[in-house]
Parts: sequence; structure tokens; C-alpha cells
Amino acid sequence: MAMSLLIHVLVVVLVIILLLYLVNMLPVKGQARQIVRVIIIIIGILYILRALGVFF
Repeated sequence: MAMSLLIHVLVVVLVIILLLYLVNMLPVKGQARQIVRVIIIIIGILYILRALGVFF
């Protein structure tokens, strides 16, 4: 069970990193890019906390 949870969290972190990389490739202005980065990070943190059982 713990190994499965660890793999799940690792996959989520890798997806977050990939999304942040792809956002950097978008041809948008700096402030819009920053807003998208913050949204991705917040969603990722909430998803990891939910997977760890902090949020139900």
C-alpha cells in the first residue's frame, strides 16, 4: 500500500513538472504564464494532499 502511494505521488509530481515545462513553451506574456504556473502548482499540491489522506 505504501509503495503504491509513493508511486502515485511520484507520477503526480512528474506530471506537474511536465505541465510547467509545457507552459514555458506557450507563446503568452509573462504575467499570464505566471498565473497558469501558480494554478498548476496549487492543483498539484491539493491533489497530492488528497492522495495522502489530508483532504477527503
